[in-house]
Amino acid sequence: MKLSQLKSLLSEHSDLYFRLKLPGGGAVPLSFHITEVGHVRKRFIDCGGTLRETECCLLQVWVGEDYQHRIETGKMAGILEKGSEVAGDDSLPVEVEYEDGVISQYTIEGHEVTDEAVVLNLAHKHTECLAPELCGLPSIDRLPSVGGASCCGPSGCC
Repeated sequence: MKLSQLKSLLSEHSDLYFRLKLPGGGAVPLSFHITEVGHVRKRFIDCGGTLRETECCLLQVWVGEDYQHRIETGKMAGILEKGSEVAGDDSLPVEVEYEDGVISQYTIEGHEVTDEAVVLNLAHKHTECLAPELCGLPSIDRLPSVGGASCCGPSGCC
């Protein structure tokens, strides 16, 4: 989900609660806080030697001991507004960082609107080989490269 889509969803349903559903059907406890709105830019070299770049708006979720805390969609919209200077571009995909034993980062694969809440459905992020042709793997959809081709040549992965 893009940041612009999330903002639109929140404004369309400004009187409901805001919830997060984990992969597998569990949920982030109702008393969560959004403690950060960030703009994350990652530049890296893939295993084929291609320079790549990704960006996202990252929402950090934290569960404290104030179990009566609840975020409404209007408040969540306000949090995003406060973070807009940092988040920047509304076309960025939104990801959620949440700690449940380990810190995990999730994509948003969809949403549901119930009588009482807007629920974001989170999905696991996965690693993958971004130079499958050099590693002898089947072709996959890859991240866009940042100028230039692979440096590894026919010898395989770096």
